[in-house]
This record gives sequence, C-alpha cells and structure tokens, in this order.
Amino acid sequence: MKIKLLSLVLLCLLGLFSGCKSSRKVTDTVSGPHLKREFRGAWIQTAFQDEYRNMTPAQLRQDFVRKLDYLQQCGINAIIFQVRPEADAFYPSKLEPWSRFYTGQQGRAPEGNFDLMAFLIDECHKRNMEFHAWLNPYRASTSGNTRFADSHIYNREPERFVVYNKQILFDPGLPENRQFICSVVQDIVSRYDVDAIHMDDYFYPYPAAGESFPDDASFRKYGLNKGYQASQRADWRRNNVNQLVRELKRTILLTKPWVRFGISPFGIYRNKKSTPDGSGSETNGLQNYDDLYADITYWVQQGWIDYNIPQLYWEIGHKAADYVTLAKWWDKNANGGHLYIGQDVARTMKAGDLTQKMRYERGLPQVSGNCFWPANEILWNNTGVADSLQRNYHRYPALIPAYTHQHDRAPEAVKKLKAEWTAEGYLLHWQARQHPVNPELARYFVVYRFPANEPVNLNDPSRIVAITPDTFYKLPYDKGKQKYLYVVTAVDRFHNESSGKSKMIKL
Repeated sequence: MKIKLLSLVLLCLLGLFSGCKSSRKVTDTVSGPHLKREFRGAWIQTAFQDEYRNMTPAQLRQDFVRKLDYLQQCGINAIIFQVRPEADAFYPSKLEPWSRFYTGQQGRAPEGNFDLMAFLIDECHKRNMEFHAWLNPYRASTSGNTRFADSHIYNREPERFVVYNKQILFDPGLPENRQFICSVVQDIVSRYDVDAIHMDDYFYPYPAAGESFPDDASFRKYGLNKGYQASQRADWRRNNVNQLVRELKRTILLTKPWVRFGISPFGIYRNKKSTPDGSGSETNGLQNYDDLYADITYWVQQGWIDYNIPQLYWEIGHKAADYVTLAKWWDKNANGGHLYIGQDVARTMKAGDLTQKMRYERGLPQVSGNCFWPANEILWNNTGVADSLQRNYHRYPALIPAYTHQHDRAPEAVKKLKAEWTAEGYLLHWQARQHPVNPELARYFVVYRFPANEPVNLNDPSRIVAITPDTFYKLPYDKGKQKYLYVVTAVDRFHNESSGKSKMIKL
C-alpha cells in the first residue's frame, strides 16, 4: 500500500514540476439519452446565509439530513459546501476562527463545538455522494466591516492584507500568504475525509471602476526586484495565482494523493477581441485572464487542477455572453481535463432553458456533467427544476466520471456473492477488500438487475438499482416467481469500476 501511494505521488509530482502537460481522458458511458457517468453537483453557500446561526446542532442535523435526502432524490452525486467564506471556518481549526456565518459572531464556537463539516462528510458518504470542501482563498472580509475574532490572522499581521472595494483581502503577491492558504488546505485534507478541495472565481477581486488594486508594495518587492517591468504587472499577478494553484495541488498530493482539486472560474476566459490570435470566445464581458488574473486553461494543461467547472450562468441567446457560444468554447478548450458546466438554476428556469441546455451540453464530447447554483433553488423546486431532474435528466443514478489521470486500474471484483434470508430480510451480500486510506481498493458498489431473458449491459444506467457503500443490498422479494440476474461491481476512490459478479435470483 505505501509503495503504491508513494509511486502515485511521485508520478504526479514529476508531471507537476516538470511542466509537462497532463495526458487525461474523461471516460463517459452513454446509453441512449441517459448517461451512466455524469458529475451532478450542487453548491451549498454559507456566506450571507442567516439560517445556521440560529440553529442548535440537533436542528442542523435534521435540516441537513432533509436537504441531502432530497438532493439525492434529485440525482445529485456531489455536494460542494462552502467551509471557509472569509478566512474562517465551519469546522474546528487552530489556524482560523469559527465563521460568523455559522454562529453569528466570528470566533464564537457552536454549541458543543459541533463540527458541521465532519457531520456533512459522513452524511454525504452514507448516501454515496462526494463532499467537496469549498474555500475562498484570498477573501478575509466581504464588506470590510467584519469584526475579526482575536485569533484571526488579520489582527496579528495586518500588513499582509489590502483593502479594495470595501473588501479586506490577503495580498496575493506575498509568498507567506500562499504558504498560509496551503497550510489551511493541508489541515483540512489531513484531518477530514474530503473528496476534493474546491475554489470558485474569487482570485484577484472583480475590478471596481476607478479603483486600482493596492499592491504597489508587494510588486516592488516581489515583482520589480524579481525582473518584472512596470508594464508587466498583469503578468506578475497571473504568476502569483499560478504559484498558488500549483502549490495547492502539490500540498494535496503530498497529503492525500487521491483528493482532487477543482476550480469553478468565471464563465469567460477571454473575449475574442482581447486575444491577438482570436482564440477567445465571441463574448463581451469580464475575463478570467485579463481581469481576475486566473489562467484557467494553463492550469488544466499543467495538471494543476483535476476538474474545471466554468460558471456559464447566462441564458441561451444572451447578447454579451451566449450560453451555447461559451459551452462550445470551453468544450473546444478542455485540454483533456474533466469539464463540467456550472448552471445558474434561477436564471435557467426563468428563461425556460433547462431542456435546451441539458441536451446541448450532453452532446458536447468533452463535457461530462453539471453543477447547480445554488442547491437551495433545487430544494425549493424553483419552477419545477427538481421535478425535471427526477423525472428526466437524472431519472437514473450516475457514477462520477473516472479520474483516470490519477489512477486508471480497476479494483478487484467482489467475492462470495450470495443471496440469503437474514433477520433484516432477503439480502444480497458480498465481500471486498477495503481500507480507508487505500484509494485503489473498493470504495463503493454498484448493483445492477436484469430480467432473466435480457442480455447483460452494464452500460445501461436504467438497470442500476443501487449505488452503495455497503456490502449488501436488500432484495425486493415478491413470492419468488420471477427470475432476475443481479450483477455487483466494485468502484474505487477514483471511480474506476471493476468487472461484475453475477447471481440469478428468484423474486
């Protein structure tokens, strides 16, 4: 086990620091209009949410169980939960204080030090949903008037921060800030069973009209003194973000190499008119590369991020940023990485675009899933979105696309597949090698069912009756007159699926 993991880390680091492009293929199996493999994520925001601060731990548990149950019914297989909105925490941390969005006052502990993130990880994994820990890297105050807890790093070293457009931000030009953010990520990954670390579009802040970003001091020290010219400040800023992303990936690899790193950037990389070679999109809006200094496509090429979820929040036919135009551009520039589409639920449903968007992105060869913003819109069933997901687009369960660039070998098949009566009912059960820190062994199992006279097709998601972390499945016994063939496969932490073991059963 140690040898295998060491080999995985060394191979990844070799690619990470040699500057080699990652050679990656997203495997996606299609059966008719339904997909067997598809990322189906939902963002749960905590910034500016008032609901949590008035809840007891018991109420939080009840509320999130309800939410996760409903999202699971809607086919969601990954939760992206905001655990660090303002250099603070929704979990006990020695590096940063409790979040004001959690308890009402930054630094105030919840009742019994209730660890909401640990609870959500367990509940997600019970439902075979991934948990992605969402962090905002540079933001320390969303409005500039946050009352910092005594333990907040701002009170110890205010010189490491800048104020811009009423926000207090870590200065991205300071190496010690990159090191601190990496320490936060290392702490989360080492202590929690997260499936991924996630960051959104907030790198350098969105530009405010007539206000220059105040990084003169750090540019003099780390830009001009390192060979950058005054005219190259934009390149220096991009390099600062590049270094952060690269160091974060390295941190994750050295801690738990199976944990992924994903980014959900603003939906426009560059406008065509801004690129000398015309490689940008036919759009007219804010740009990652030029305005936020986030060079997304370069990160994918270098293998620094494992998935990319551009936020294509506009309507089909939008004059400045047409959804179809942008989806086609990102598909063309996927660079072999995992590409999912960020969907704004409220705008999509208001425009009546859901059917067209789902059909269009599923027809793109490099797109392999969606993430819905925010989860609350699904929970509220805005204009019937939850109904549509359940009845149509997520009618059948889906496996998350395999991350074969991390590991491309299937786990061992299950053994000793049996059906027998127990005190709990008629159970199909099996054995499999598993270990919490060996990502190459079985993490969960897929149970398929076929009528006795039907050919076995494991690419057909309509035949999936369960995706479960358990090594058993309760059979729906009904007088024992009908024969069915059950097939069980094992899936590892990277979502590689084993061959199946089968058993004919009379139900």
